[in-house]
Amino acid sequence: MLNNEVIENLLKRRSYRKFKSEQITDAELKTVIEAGRWAASGMGRQGTVYVAVQNPEDRATIARLNASVMGGTGDPYYGAPTVVLIFADMSVSGVAFEDACLSIGNMLNAAESLGLGSCWIHRTKEMFETEEGKALLVKWGVTGDLLGVGSCILGYPDGEPRQPVARREGNIYYIK
Repeated sequence: MLNNEVIENLLKRRSYRKFKSEQITDAELKTVIEAGRWAASGMGRQGTVYVAVQNPEDRATIARLNASVMGGTGDPYYGAPTVVLIFADMSVSGVAFEDACLSIGNMLNAAESLGLGSCWIHRTKEMFETEEGKALLVKWGVTGDLLGVGSCILGYPDGEPRQPVARREGNIYYIK
């Protein structure tokens, strides 16, 4: 397999589930979001919406909302000080959901390249289908025909990531 700095970053990226309490820098946050913004999008329509939550009160609210979807009370964001909520604006593109997924992938890889820990957290769709979730979007001034896609949590890792799981065999077909 050919290898370079980008490929090495892709192969070593892991999800982190333990973070230091120190907030990431504005430059790091902007760089990760910018990497997401440059993900491929259907016909270049760019239907992804990003909401970076660092305010402790709002972060606690979304953590509670996310946990309630699972029927729990813990912190589904694993103590990460930054949560970037990613939405697909379905009025912009019929493939905005898929585009937002690519965007999150870019963000996870950008975070790794900067030495940040990250993890994709689900249940954003369910959170923002609730009246409380909808009210948060209004409070924040976020508009559009939004479908929650996921959350990218960011922070400085506290510890080492898990070892990678062996890649599944038998799922690649080359048709030449």
